[in-house]
Amino acid sequence: MKAAAPWVRTRLRTAPGPAVALLLLVLATSFLAAAFPRAVDAYEGRGLRHEVSAAVPWRSVIQLTSDARQEMDGEPDRRADALRPPRLTGNHRRILAALPESLRADTGQSAYGARTLDPVEATDEWLPELNGGRPVFTLSTQAEVAEHSTLTSGRLPRTTAGSVTPATPTVEAAVTSATARSLRIKAGSIVHVPRAEGAPLAVRVTGIVEPRRPQQSYWSVEPVLRTPTYLQTLEPDPQPYWHGALLLAPGAAPVLLSVAVDTEAYWRVAPDPAGMDIADLPRITQTIASLEHGPLQTALRTEVSPQLEISSGLDDVLIEFDGIRAAINPVVAVAAFGVGSVAGVVLLMTGGLTASRRRAELSLLRSRGASVRGIAGRLLAEVAVPVLPGAALGCALALVVVPEGRTLPALLASAAVALFACATLPLMAAFLHRRPALHGDRDDLVRARPSRRRTVAELTLLVLTVAAVTALRRRGTSDGDVDALISAAPVLVGFIAALLFVRLYPLPLRLAALPVARRRGAVGFLSLARAGRSSATAVLPLLALLVALTTAAFGGSVISGVDDARARASLVAVGADARIDADRALPDTLAGAVRKVAGVTDVAPVYREFGLDLRDARAEAVTLLAVDPDSYARLAGRTGLGAFRAAELRKSSGALPALASPAVAERLRGRTATIGPASGPIPVRVDMVRSSTPAVAAGDFLVVDAAGLPGRHPASTLLISGPSVARGDLEEAARAAGSATVKLRSAEEDNFTMSPVQSGAERIYVLAAAAGAGYAVLALVLSVLQTSAERTAMLARLRTMGLTRRQGRRLLILENLPQALLAAVGGALVGWVTILLLAPGIDLGRLALADQAASLGRVQLRTDPVSLLLPALGVVAIASAVAAAQAWMITRRTTTTELRVGDTR
Repeated sequence: MKAAAPWVRTRLRTAPGPAVALLLLVLATSFLAAAFPRAVDAYEGRGLRHEVSAAVPWRSVIQLTSDARQEMDGEPDRRADALRPPRLTGNHRRILAALPESLRADTGQSAYGARTLDPVEATDEWLPELNGGRPVFTLSTQAEVAEHSTLTSGRLPRTTAGSVTPATPTVEAAVTSATARSLRIKAGSIVHVPRAEGAPLAVRVTGIVEPRRPQQSYWSVEPVLRTPTYLQTLEPDPQPYWHGALLLAPGAAPVLLSVAVDTEAYWRVAPDPAGMDIADLPRITQTIASLEHGPLQTALRTEVSPQLEISSGLDDVLIEFDGIRAAINPVVAVAAFGVGSVAGVVLLMTGGLTASRRRAELSLLRSRGASVRGIAGRLLAEVAVPVLPGAALGCALALVVVPEGRTLPALLASAAVALFACATLPLMAAFLHRRPALHGDRDDLVRARPSRRRTVAELTLLVLTVAAVTALRRRGTSDGDVDALISAAPVLVGFIAALLFVRLYPLPLRLAALPVARRRGAVGFLSLARAGRSSATAVLPLLALLVALTTAAFGGSVISGVDDARARASLVAVGADARIDADRALPDTLAGAVRKVAGVTDVAPVYREFGLDLRDARAEAVTLLAVDPDSYARLAGRTGLGAFRAAELRKSSGALPALASPAVAERLRGRTATIGPASGPIPVRVDMVRSSTPAVAAGDFLVVDAAGLPGRHPASTLLISGPSVARGDLEEAARAAGSATVKLRSAEEDNFTMSPVQSGAERIYVLAAAAGAGYAVLALVLSVLQTSAERTAMLARLRTMGLTRRQGRRLLILENLPQALLAAVGGALVGWVTILLLAPGIDLGRLALADQAASLGRVQLRTDPVSLLLPALGVVAIASAVAAAQAWMITRRTTTTELRVGDTR
């Protein structure tokens, strides 16, 4: 007896199109599912490396120090040996070897050597003196100066091995070109510094060097090594004096023990950001903790020095980054849940479409004795053939497109997609054929009555939705924990809305059918009747559309809230579209020159005086702002930063009217008070209180009319209005002011997006909205295809009764219109309600402003009309286009052919 044809091979040969379509759908879904966790890991990894690279070197390096005077106390020779190059170099290698792989060192920027703990005052009279006295110097024997600098004059200092002792009278040193220029040092100059005992130490400068990469760790952990700075004498009258550095040869380190200040050996380990990955973050944090207070510190003290002290600001950098990341992750999880839900609904619709299309075939098998389990098993084998390769290809494509990130989460996500896609058709078929059904039973929206089980399930979902929304409003997302229930809140709201709309859907159809039934034409009545006859399973496409529209609206509100927060923060930071600041008075002609710059619409000159004395014996700093009332009032009104009327600031008689911050108003208590100095005592009266003002980003302020102050007070700041003004034009106009700085609001706003964590999360939201829109379109197409055969047969019968092709096309388009309108109006409404419900619980501050979020307070979702209305209108347009295309294809077929096929469709 000949064996029966294999089921899977036969089905795939007879219907290859649906299998290929399913493979492509699973491939795309698997790709998105696998790419999401890797994309998150990728932008978090880039963010980690960016934060470590952007941190100032003295915060990011690991500093290890040992007090040379306590090293082997009582044995001077051994203390000197501890500072010599062989010992320091050996300890440097031990330190680098002790670091784990997760915290690799940048050996090129790491440094070690010996230095004086406090600067020592030079005794030479030829050195330039400031008001604070003679220059002071830090003496350092940092290794590898030759590898990190270029010799511009003379030669590098050198010593003979072991020749320098604490008693050596003269040593050689180099200085950087910046130090040489500022302190008038040349090759051959000799600088004398006092010793603890005996004659001063003579340091002969043998060479001038120019640092390479001066902003990196080697030169910038201790910036005085490359650039001299000012130090200030003690109160009450601080005066500046120079502080420079003398770079001794490493072999001269023992002589530092004789200088009149303490000496330490140091090792500065610069971390290598290129070797950091987000998965290593917990291990890096643990390593730093172990170095500062744990087993690694104990081990290094045993190998290097018992007095070894270890400190680093890298843990603070990592904590700040982790706080930004933890605050952003729950917001990103909302987008992931939204797209995942829409994709799941589309996969369900695919399985439902296939089960509905093959219902007669499977019913025949059941009537001939096939079990539900046997049918489900055959369907599972049939579906697995396209699903498993599609999932594997999608995962492989994600690994190639997103090369960075963990592999296991991507594999698990793709496996979950494959499992869900394989189980959809067998479970749907088993559910439909679990018991025999009479031929011709109607299952439409008008007659369908929800069962008790469905009612209980819907009520359970409603309770979960209320719990999710309540938890989100109370707990928020700022704690950094990704809670599945909270992240699914927008999706759950969409689910409840879809179920509610399906229950209410028949009512407007019945009301709309009443007036249409009295009209002579049959197309309108038939379209509404056909819309009411649609299957009760229409909840799936409606659910997909509502969740997609809700996700798009939520994503749009996130992006809109972020943009609004950045715009407000940049406005507060600059005070206008642009500003020019100087430490001294600006030229009187500058304001006029700036007004002539292209794009400038207004200029507000401001005189600023910091540390205003309110004469109330309190130390809180207050900034005095002397302004032109007209231009400053216009600026405050445009920006919304403490708007006021110009006439209220002009002096009529008596005390000078003032606008004050709340703290200053409370200190003056609404009375007339004499303050100063501003070229003399000023009697002022606080008439207006505002929490902000354009000229001051933060802190307390007092604003007065510049014309009311005694004496002349030229502006030190220009606040410029004009969104299209160019930096280059302003800088050219400001050159007359010398050291004036130009700041643009647009540039300040761009600074808020420098972190890859922020930009990566924003890209995730944009891609999530695009993916949701794609799945929504696919849901529309599937909902039309689900009833395509039945519509074809129905239209063929109506054509035999005299229905024209044009009327047939109108009928199919109008039949799809009610559900599309329901999805569009419902989606916009649900998106708006979702934003209102969830806005109090979602803080976008870290996503918008990173570590500067505290300066602006809480940043909430902001309703975006474009993201609410545009997708909704797109749903109606796409649904009409799909229906029109289907109608065009159906009406081109011959009626005889369609009727000959039979009535079973």
